[in-house]
Amino acid sequence: MAPLKVLVGVKRVIDFAVKVRVAPGGHVVQEQGVKHSLNPFCEIALEEAVRMRERGEAAEVIAATVGSRQSQDALRTALALGADRAVLVELPGAGPEQGAGPGAGPGQGAGPPLVAAALAKLVEREKPQLVLLGKQAIDDDCNQTGQILAAILDWSQGTFLSRLELDPGSSSVRIQREVDGGLEQLRLQLPTVLTADLRLNQPRYATLPNIMKAKKKPLEVQPLEQLLGGPVPPPRLRVLRLEEPPVRQGAQRVESVPALLERLAALGRI
Repeated sequence: MAPLKVLVGVKRVIDFAVKVRVAPGGHVVQEQGVKHSLNPFCEIALEEAVRMRERGEAAEVIAATVGSRQSQDALRTALALGADRAVLVELPGAGPEQGAGPGAGPGQGAGPPLVAAALAKLVEREKPQLVLLGKQAIDDDCNQTGQILAAILDWSQGTFLSRLELDPGSSSVRIQREVDGGLEQLRLQLPTVLTADLRLNQPRYATLPNIMKAKKKPLEVQPLEQLLGGPVPPPRLRVLRLEEPPVRQGAQRVESVPALLERLAALGRI
């Protein structure tokens, strides 16, 4: 089987180490001046694609995202991690900190159906045999884009991957996926859409030489309307309000079980 062309969907999200705050108005989270990074599950998907190319199983790795111009930094990170080129599908009228990849966070301009539609158009143009995505984004946890994309393309799909192997001598892949009851092994015909789980691999770090090389790799910017060939459909979901969780109260120490029962009774818990 000839080496594959692999399309990897990535997303720019608020860094996992940042404490998320609700912005004034209560409809979006505060993103101005907040550190952003590549979604961890997207890093795993990208790492698997790069490893496939290093083994000679993939000929080209393309990173793609849907978002604002600020999403270019996520794509430059993807290029530094080993992608050959990148495509930014730019949202119309996106604010300075809005963006989306596989899924979109609260208040952002694109949800999983729109992102999947954009990726489907990229698939039609680029003709990859394999699409790799993170199973979900850490900002919205939607876990929908891969499944919707497979439905649009009418391709086979495998979710929650913990192992991926090309089947020698045939146009198929063998995967191991994590399910509630344990592990499930499947054989899927190419082309296919796969979503990566945590245990698929351990992503590499971007080295300084590769960061410098990434600045010279091609990064295409294409408006979403142009890619879709028409106006962008309105979002299907609208965030009414966001609230931060209540502050946890300090614990109280009691000296005995009777004292504990008395305290719980006074609070109306028993």
